Amino acid sequence: MTEILFNKRLQVQVKCKDSDDRRSTIRISVELQFTTNPIPKRDLIVRLTDDADLFFLYNLTISEEDFQSLKVQQGLLVDFSSFPQRFTNLLQQCLTEQDKDNPRFLLQLQLHCASSLDHGPASLNVVETNPFKHLTHLSLKLLHGSDTQIKTFLASCLASIKEEKQLLEQKLKKTEEDLSRQLSFTQQTLAEKSRELDKMRLEWNTHTSSLTSRHTHDLSAEREKALEVQARLQQQKEQLRAELEGAHQRSMEVLQARLSELEASNRELTDRKYRSEATLRELKAKLTGVEEECARVKQQVCVLRGENSTLDEECHTKERQLSQIHTRLAVLEQESRDKDTLLTHTRDALEATQQQKTSMEGSAENKQLQIQKLETTVKSLSEELIKANSIIKRLQGDVKALVAKMKVKNTVMVSQEKRLQETSDTLTHTHTQLQHTQQQLQQQNQEVCKLKEQLEVTVEKLDESREVLKTNENVITWLNKQLNENQLSRRQESVGVFETPSALSGAAGGRGGGAISNPLDSRSFPSSALGFPSSSPSALGFPISSTLNAPPSGPAATRPLFGLHNLTSAAKVQFNPMSARAALSPVERRDGSPPVTHAPPSNKEKSVTHVPFSNKDKSYIHTP
Repeated sequence: MTEILFNKRLQVQVKCKDSDDRRSTIRISVELQFTTNPIPKRDLIVRLTDDADLFFLYNLTISEEDFQSLKVQQGLLVDFSSFPQRFTNLLQQCLTEQDKDNPRFLLQLQLHCASSLDHGPASLNVVETNPFKHLTHLSLKLLHGSDTQIKTFLASCLASIKEEKQLLEQKLKKTEEDLSRQLSFTQQTLAEKSRELDKMRLEWNTHTSSLTSRHTHDLSAEREKALEVQARLQQQKEQLRAELEGAHQRSMEVLQARLSELEASNRELTDRKYRSEATLRELKAKLTGVEEECARVKQQVCVLRGENSTLDEECHTKERQLSQIHTRLAVLEQESRDKDTLLTHTRDALEATQQQKTSMEGSAENKQLQIQKLETTVKSLSEELIKANSIIKRLQGDVKALVAKMKVKNTVMVSQEKRLQETSDTLTHTHTQLQHTQQQLQQQNQEVCKLKEQLEVTVEKLDESREVLKTNENVITWLNKQLNENQLSRRQESVGVFETPSALSGAAGGRGGGAISNPLDSRSFPSSALGFPSSSPSALGFPISSTLNAPPSGPAATRPLFGLHNLTSAAKVQFNPMSARAALSPVERRDGSPPVTHAPPSNKEKSVTHVPFSNKDKSYIHTP
């Protein structure tokens, strides 16, 4: 009895030794086979086929005993009863994500041969991809089907296709019969409907003729009424025309009086026009002077816009460097999470080994008690042997006189020898069992020691990562505090920095020594107003290593920090990419592994990263 759990086509990444990787569509079927003769058992059958290539066949049969070895080799956490469902769930996730550009789950078929024509073994891997690592959840080794297996599989496929063909033929016959019956029924209904339509047409013709005769009579009556109404309206029109002519005559008289008044006002307006033209000539002379001044101001604006574009480019380079720093912090956090998961796994393994150790200690104590019992029996048997030897010596002296008694003593000696042989065999068997248990106990003790060492190493790494995280949190809180303080100080100092427009236009000509050079751009500030000293270069930078261990103190504690969200009101600062690149070198891990690249942080994570300042390149801190 077989139960089909999964039978669908999936996209698989095929890898060969001497050829490039390719993607192909392969049908994967997972079946659960139940057998009851002679022993009831369950087997999981995994089969790979290709609809385009009929000779492509890979099989794998997993029994409960094979699954135990697979579970130990690959560290699986499920039993054989739940393994088929979990495996089909992984295949379903691969099917749902195979059409995406960057699928999270994908299948890899690795052929252990020179080319796809050679029929060798293959490995089917279920891989989960992420920006940090490709994680293999399950790896199954499949064997290529032999000629007999391919023939039996093709025969079963042909039989199933024939059965489907028979079923389809039966369905086709049924549908033809149903359609023929429906066709005859529809033809009958069509004939009935056509007869009804003819009847309706006759009724409609009689009805329309009666309606036309009736409406013609009504139309003649309405025409007579319309002629009467037209005559009445003509009379009303003539009366209204006489009234309007009288009103028009009166309005003409009023307009003539109004015209005389407007001519007098027109003469007054011409006098005003001459006076306004004189004032307009004076204003034009003033306008030419103002336009010349405006042209000079426009030239200054063009120069300031060029400077602003260069500052924007520097700002973009700084933003890219800050994004690299954020990726580094995100990868550190991911490493800490991975270490936490590793610690939980090692703890579980340690608990399991401790339970095994306790069980082995109990079995060793039982064996020790059995050994003590056997030793006591051996001692008693040795005492009996000593007594028997003394009896033999005494009987040897009396052998000539006691011939009849000698036969009885011979029988006693044979029975004692048999008993002695049995006790010696049991003693050797118990010694071998004792040695075997001692060896197992030593192996378990060695495994426990190894696990303890691994646990200590992982605990040390976890403590180091926690210390690093604590120092990073302290640095972040300190930087946020400094940022808030500097923002408050800048808001308080902004009253003294900004000047009136007239004073700024007068100071536009001499932009030396960090003064404001653009009176129309509120984002330019003098370097002294931003808190950067121009004389002491050592007071403008602090290294990354010092901030990772403890918050900086001294001159670095009072240094101003700038956020990108305040760049609309903050000053544009000159940036040197060479010094920032040196400060942003990858940080080596404490366990000696190479530096890691960092993925960008998510929208919910907020990080603050510091970059060393110098006198020539003045970077800022970004808090997204």
